[in-house]
This record gives sequence, structure tokens and C-alpha cells, in this order.
Amino acid sequence: MGKLIGYVSTGDLSEVTAEDSKSLDVINIAFGHIDHGLAEWNHPECKAVLSRIKSRNPDIKLILSLGGWGAAGFSEAAMTSENRIRFAASAVELIREYDLDGIDIDWEYPCYRVAGIDGSELDRMNFTLLLEAFRIALDRAAEKDYLLTIAAGGGEYFTACTDMKSAQQYLDYVQLMTYDLKGGFLNFTGHHTSLYSNKRDLFPASTDRAVECFIQAGVPKEKLVIGAAFYSRLWKGVPDIEHGLHQMAATTGGYGPAYYSLLADFIDRNGYVRYWDEEAKAPYLFNGDTFISYDDRESLKRKAEYLKEKGLHGLMYWEYGCDKTHTLTGWLREQIGSAPGSNGDF
Repeated sequence: MGKLIGYVSTGDLSEVTAEDSKSLDVINIAFGHIDHGLAEWNHPECKAVLSRIKSRNPDIKLILSLGGWGAAGFSEAAMTSENRIRFAASAVELIREYDLDGIDIDWEYPCYRVAGIDGSELDRMNFTLLLEAFRIALDRAAEKDYLLTIAAGGGEYFTACTDMKSAQQYLDYVQLMTYDLKGGFLNFTGHHTSLYSNKRDLFPASTDRAVECFIQAGVPKEKLVIGAAFYSRLWKGVPDIEHGLHQMAATTGGYGPAYYSLLADFIDRNGYVRYWDEEAKAPYLFNGDTFISYDDRESLKRKAEYLKEKGLHGLMYWEYGCDKTHTLTGWLREQIGSAPGSNGDF
């Protein structure tokens, strides 16, 4: 059965409940960074918390995610063989120090110079070489079978600037960030984390399109993990047409309320009405002026059904702290099925 993976920020590790510890197969700790070419995550205060999570579920995997949006240093660290070896060795030291189970590379994005980070056309080749260096370093650290994964952008912009057919051989699985598919770059409203595309969408990105894109790029479907969002995207100044769906807004789609806040103050509250796009398998909210795109139980259930139908590796979400109701993780576990430790090797 499919794996359930949750991104948990460093500051939220202590908030992970016993029930959620037992529901998750993997926690991705967000984030470690690159400092002078070396992996860095200096949080000794988290050791007791990590030990407690492991005691509640000995089968859970704790993985350090390196990078994230705006995290600099990848292009430089991947540029030479010497740099790659140093970077990988420093990551091994970290996972040994904190008794972790692997590394997740979240390079956003190879070849792109966005969010203040540097990039190069050489990143396409160096991305694969970096993963190879990490795989070698992790395999040589023979204390346990360490995992190596990546978080990948959910579209052709990522596969065009990487060689995923070559890169995937070094990875245990590939996590598709099938959220933020619309938002900060667009003032056109739509679903930021839908399962399918709506045929009337001018920018038809979706989870299914991302999956097909990465399969065509050479990643076996059994290694693919789809993404879910515990937060929303919000547009203002939206015309009251089609309940605000697929309209030009006065703003781009910035970050909206987290799931727990949506439940308390937005879904069918305070003038907001929940609508369901059956074609996209996605909910949205509209109050006559503001449009909000998000995931809820219904859309998450559809994603869980999809991953089982397609034979994918699993589902991951961003991020744990956005669900202070502590209900979505258990809900996803029920939909995906199977308890951690009983659903096979990674």
C-alpha cells in the first residue's frame, strides 16, 4: 500500500501527536540548508523529540530535507566533484548525529535563477551527479539503509532542466510538489493542488499532468509520490462570474489561510461558500470578491484513490503545522490504507 509522508517544520516537531506518529511512514524535517557548501541543521534541542517520535512508531523514517524555496547554495555545491563529495559527506555527518534515516533534496530549482538563488545551465547535468554523490556516500555509511529522495516541481519546468531518467536510479522515490500549481506567479484564479485539470483552465496544471510528465521523463510510477496541501492560495478582486473560478483577479494568488483556519472561519462561514469542481476533483471558496483554493477531506480522498489506482509510491503533504486540528494525517492514513511497518520496503 502507499506511503504517507508529512513535511514537518523544525519548530513543529514537538507538536506531532502520538496518533500521527503512528499514521506516518516518513517525516521530512523542513529544512536543513547549505552553508559554505556544507549541509547545516543545528538543532540539538530536537534530539529528544525525534527519539520520542521513534519510540511511538519504531518503523517511522525521519528524513532531513535540505533546501526549500529561496534556499541558496545548490548550484555551487553541485558544480564540481570535490564540492559534491564534501556536501554529501556533511549530510552523512548530520544524519549520524541525529540518528536520522536519510536525506531529501529540495532544490528549487535546477537551472533557474529565482528567489535570489544562483543557477546555471550546467545544473541539469550536475543535479544527477549530485544525487550520485549522495547515493554513494549514504551507501558507504553502512549503519543502515539510508533513504535518498527529492522534492520536485510539479511540471515540465522541472523535467526540462533535469535528466530524471538518469537521476531516478539514485533515488528511493520522487516527491512531486503538486501544490502551488497556481498562485504567486498568476493573477488568474484556479486550483493550486487539483487532481485533474479543468478543460476551461487557461493554465491546466494538475497532479495527474505532473504524474504523466514524470513518467514520460523516465521515472517509474512506483517511485512517484503525489503532493497534497494543508494550506490555501487566495486571490482578491475577483469578478463574480462562475463563482470566481478561472477569472482574472486584482492580485496574484498569495498564501491563504491554513486548513484549521479555513475550517474555523471560511468554509461556508463569513460569506464564503464552498464549491466543488467535479472535473478537477477540487474544492474552492468564493465570497463574491475573494477566491480560495485548497485541499479538504473530499479532495484528499480522491488523491488517495488515485495513487492506489495508478500504483504510485505514496502521498506527501506540506505541511504538518497547517493542520492544528490534527485530523488530516489520520484521515489520509485511513484513505490510503495499511499501517506503517506493514506495507513493504521503501
